[in-house]
Amino acid sequence: MKKLLLYWLPVLLWMGIIFYASSQPYEKQDLRPTLSTHLDLEIVENLFSSITFYYAGDEISIQALGAAHFLEFFIRKGAHFLTYLVLGFLIHRALSYHFLNNRLTFIISWLLTICYAISDEIHQSFTPNRSPHLEDVLIDAAGGIIGISLAWLIYKKIRTKRI
Repeated sequence: MKKLLLYWLPVLLWMGIIFYASSQPYEKQDLRPTLSTHLDLEIVENLFSSITFYYAGDEISIQALGAAHFLEFFIRKGAHFLTYLVLGFLIHRALSYHFLNNRLTFIISWLLTICYAISDEIHQSFTPNRSPHLEDVLIDAAGGIIGISLAWLIYKKIRTKRI
């Protein structure tokens, strides 16, 4: 029972943190006031004013969003990536305790990570001023596969040392 808690409790706690974050309306997570207060946004404007692209049908540029919102976009997407990198790592860690087959553990870990990312986006659709995006699931899946790969490499190295 201790081993079960040791491996699965971090997964469940991390999922809870993700769920809590998705439950908050955008206004509670708005980084623009903090960025505007603590950064010289003129530098951001000078460096990145020529960048324009589309994400989920919206233009992402300094001209369309302003410097603070433009910067916040990248912080939020980086947070998606890192959050699911950790989740993928933790899921792989927990599953590798149960399965010896590395390929099966890898695949199931990634599928569980993607399923949670999808459920998180669906959950966001019920949160005020939040919207689900397939593109976010793709970022989450990319973070997840990197985290799973890191866990696989680390545990492979640990198992190799034991032999």
